[in-house]
Amino acid sequence: MKAIYFDGIPSLAELPQPVPQQKEALIRVLKSGICNTDLEIIKGYMDFKGVLGHEWVGVVEQCQERSFINKRVVGEINIGCGTCWYCKNSLQGHCSQGKVVGIFGKDGAFAQFLTLPLGNLCLIPDSISDEEAVFVEPLAASLQILEQTSVHPTNRVAVLGDGKLGQLVAQVLKLIGCELVLLGHHQEKLRIATQMGIPVATQGAIKRNNYDLIIECTGSPDVIKHALQLVRPGGKIIIKSTFTEKVELDISHIVVDEVQLIGSVCGPFAPAIRLLSQKLVRVRPLITKTFPLTRGVEALEFANTNKESLKVLIENQK
Repeated sequence: MKAIYFDGIPSLAELPQPVPQQKEALIRVLKSGICNTDLEIIKGYMDFKGVLGHEWVGVVEQCQERSFINKRVVGEINIGCGTCWYCKNSLQGHCSQGKVVGIFGKDGAFAQFLTLPLGNLCLIPDSISDEEAVFVEPLAASLQILEQTSVHPTNRVAVLGDGKLGQLVAQVLKLIGCELVLLGHHQEKLRIATQMGIPVATQGAIKRNNYDLIIECTGSPDVIKHALQLVRPGGKIIIKSTFTEKVELDISHIVVDEVQLIGSVCGPFAPAIRLLSQKLVRVRPLITKTFPLTRGVEALEFANTNKESLKVLIENQK
């Protein structure tokens, strides 16, 4: 099969088609999406070698569970051991023996095929297109915020970062009715957010020490300091980005102002699928360009260098 393989540099490779093990499915990938995490892996994040890609939709071609055959699915990216305390408490993402699709220990979805445990699969209804289904994973990551903290209509909330994740987070928070602003500095991205009814501002144009909750989605470690300037004493900062660089923080500021820092990664797939099915979150405006798998390396380069781009998709053509 064809795949985008990373071993120091990404390249289009011919690899053996994966063979599903017991309780696994073989999935023919239809479409996949490039995430900022993929771009950070290329810079050295997680020391990963293998097939990239963890946002995808595909069709099950082989598995022991007949009800999945020929059905469209997406898949949760964390694969746990199944026996440790974390796995037994639905925290597979923290399993010490775990793997993460396209990120750590498990080949990903920038390929014609991938395998995944049946327990990781979620069926996609006909009301969701392939393009929309690719957004289930990042939308679930956006919903994780609501699993980690309560957000009320009276809260003042600032989302830092006008990229694809920041825009998904803003759409989720907009449903709550809180006092919301999306901060960024890319005019085209801010225009798209405005068209979807999201209040926007350029960074530096809002009050300091004014926000109950800051959601960091920039992918830039320098913005953490800016978040600390914006949050009110006693407020919370949720950090969604992963990056290779180290971050220096003013710990005394965090202690004296009693600011809570919360790391946040993956989230629940079921409500993400419901939001897409009910058209409560719009993702088509976030798609900038689609490349065939054979041009996957070019797609990664485009996503990395075109600062006005949002979601770049990779499509497997029959």
